[in-house]
Amino acid sequence: MLRDPYTREHREAQHDGASPGAAPGRHRAGIDSAPPSPAGRAAEAATAMPVHRILLVEDSDDDALLVQSELAKTGRRFAFRRVDNARDMQQALTEARWDVVISDHHMPGFDSIQAYHLVRRHSTDTPFIILSGAIAEQTALRAMRLGAHDCVDKTNLARLVPVVERELRHAGLRRSKECIEQSLAHLTYHDQLTGLPNRQMLSRLIDDSLGAHGSVSEGAALLHIDLYRFMRINESLGIASGDALLKQVAARLTAALADRGVVGRFGQDKFAVFVEAVGDDAAARDSAQAVIGALAEPFTLAGEEVHLTCTIGIARAPQAARDAPELLRNAERAMAEAKRLGPGSVCIFTPDAQPGYGNALRLENALRHAVRRRELYLDYQPCLDTSARRVTGTEALVRWRHPTFGVMPPDAFIPLADETGLIVDLGRWVLGEACRQNHLWHRAGMAGFTVAVNVSAAQFRRADFADQVAAVIAESAMDPTTLELEITETVVMQDAESNIRTLRKLKNMGVRIAIDDFGTGYSSLSYLKRLPIDILKIDRSFVQNLATDGDNQAIVRLIVALAKSLKLTLIAEGVEESEQLEFLRALGCDRAQGFHISRPVVPGAIAALYGCAALPIESV
Repeated sequence: MLRDPYTREHREAQHDGASPGAAPGRHRAGIDSAPPSPAGRAAEAATAMPVHRILLVEDSDDDALLVQSELAKTGRRFAFRRVDNARDMQQALTEARWDVVISDHHMPGFDSIQAYHLVRRHSTDTPFIILSGAIAEQTALRAMRLGAHDCVDKTNLARLVPVVERELRHAGLRRSKECIEQSLAHLTYHDQLTGLPNRQMLSRLIDDSLGAHGSVSEGAALLHIDLYRFMRINESLGIASGDALLKQVAARLTAALADRGVVGRFGQDKFAVFVEAVGDDAAARDSAQAVIGALAEPFTLAGEEVHLTCTIGIARAPQAARDAPELLRNAERAMAEAKRLGPGSVCIFTPDAQPGYGNALRLENALRHAVRRRELYLDYQPCLDTSARRVTGTEALVRWRHPTFGVMPPDAFIPLADETGLIVDLGRWVLGEACRQNHLWHRAGMAGFTVAVNVSAAQFRRADFADQVAAVIAESAMDPTTLELEITETVVMQDAESNIRTLRKLKNMGVRIAIDDFGTGYSSLSYLKRLPIDILKIDRSFVQNLATDGDNQAIVRLIVALAKSLKLTLIAEGVEESEQLEFLRALGCDRAQGFHISRPVVPGAIAALYGCAALPIESV
């Protein structure tokens, strides 16, 4: 940090009654500039003329005064300080930055060559001028070869003026260059809009914190924050209003979390917080709740009240990463999972949940070619009619037969497809393949057999989604009334009005709509009544321990009653025990699926299960 070298000097001079730089009790009249009075400071500010700082290395007061008088002819403003030995010069160089150093050659116990070396220890570019009346030509040449900028004879002081003028011009250029470089450095490591550290700066800070070998004593955590549906602000109020809101968000996050860690912005609608000394997941979640709390109160923007929510992904070190790139990558993965779950969600990256499938970029590239290479295929999990105890439908589940890793479960590549946008093409392929297969089953005599296909949020939000479904149905020649599209409760309730229009288009084709994972979202009964849907699927979390958990039993009873009042078909997923199945059947749950009924099977096995009266069976 640059310091004003004269502040302390002036205080000392006022206390001692001497000019700045003078030794205690020794006054160097006319050499050191006196501290400006308040009126003088005002005049200085008014003129805005720069003050050039000259360090004189000179043992003669008279010679120093002559230099000062000669340079005054330039009309520039100068602040001088005189030293005449190595100790005082070292102190002056430490305390201040000098525009020019002018040094006599011969002084008691000190000379210009020594002075030059002292200057270069502190600065590589400060102009150094030798002013001497008795320096040998060879010594002057040696000094110039070392890097001295000029050598002026004391008997020709008039020549000193253009030399100093020249060096001051060069010094001005150097300072401008440094200012530009400092500005560029700030832009390199800070977000231009909010002034917060950017991704590059956070990455360096994280690496510094984790250490060269990724060692941390108490652990650390990176929170990757995504502002939910921020683009609607830009679309509704304009980009300038969006920028103003981002600044408000930055200010709130900084105020709420500055004492916990470093707040940064990754760009667009994404922020981050790096927190040290995070001992466990609970402490990391506590920081995430601080973020959510900071954004809870409405923002005021252009006279409008604006509400923001966010999703947060957390990666901890050293549990999830040993260096900055890995921590950043895993926090982003956790954020993508949180985003999939919906606004307000917080997910912590779990290394155990990420099998060793190699480099993520290579995996992404392989996934892009998986359809063309016929590496993707569908298994089908039978769905049981609980009253008839017959398989009347199935759910299509995608698998990837990777040439290196073998069969990969959906959890290993669906999040990657979601993150990269490949989920749209992948979902289109799954829909087409499932419809084609169901048409083959119908032709084989399995009339009315249904197939359920999961629809991702990215697919469903496409303006042409309903048209794509219509095209697939026409191409496969499948009866549209036997197609069930499963959409999660959270996805449907986002922008509900627009989604209702899409659902109505699908219903008009004859397609049946299922709300998947029901009970885990936040749909209101008033909206649920308006949704053109046919099926509710009870989330597996409510089916677990159903035979013994009174709370789950009460929740399932309420969902069954709700479905019946709305005349909806009810399907329970995750049925793994006979007691669960009997409880659901007794309540009037229409259909069930899970490992107790059948694991996912290949298409050929479905025909054997169709209408089978021996179900449930635990494995096929």
